[in-house]
Amino acid sequence: MAIVDPIHQLQFSIEIVATLSFALSGLIAAARKKLDPVGLCMVSGVAAFGGGTLRDILLDRRPFFWIENSYWLWLLLGLVIVAMLLMRGRHLQLTERAIQIPDALGLGLFTALGTQIALEHGLPGIAAVLMGVVTAVFGGVLRDLFCNELPKAFSDHQPYAVFAFLGGGTLVIMNALGVADSIGLIAAFGITALLRVLALLRGWRVPAWRE
Repeated sequence: MAIVDPIHQLQFSIEIVATLSFALSGLIAAARKKLDPVGLCMVSGVAAFGGGTLRDILLDRRPFFWIENSYWLWLLLGLVIVAMLLMRGRHLQLTERAIQIPDALGLGLFTALGTQIALEHGLPGIAAVLMGVVTAVFGGVLRDLFCNELPKAFSDHQPYAVFAFLGGGTLVIMNALGVADSIGLIAAFGITALLRVLALLRGWRVPAWRE
């Protein structure tokens, strides 16, 4: 009987929560724009898979992660169908608040995984960190663009991408010091997610550009 690595099991479990939470954020944005079911699926899909797909394109990885694990597509379709049946306008604000913690977990996980994958492909440290940021943030950017809005990652002054950069940098430093990959992944995930949660609780903001 094959022995399942506890670290991979943990990553897989949180990846499910993270992907669904990002898909849900896209679903909420599309519902607010009163899009049709096709629009709901498209916006939810780019929010959930956009960052990882861009990472795979830049790294020339095939097949894309959501094609290799096609069950993501069934989960996405199921989420959209259930949401259309159950979610009403009065639920949107409450749901958006409720997914902030899973979203923080997703930010940490996708930052760590994106950075680790880039390191495994031989990218230099700074490029690997930026690849982790892209994996974690780009889905939300596409979600907002599809909804004809200025991406919140660039305009709401929350240190979202900054925390992804710090988490990815932690993984790169630990990798350079010879720390085990599993420990580096956990550290990068934990730092990114913890900083994001603290920012939500304490209302941290990045200063706006001033003339």
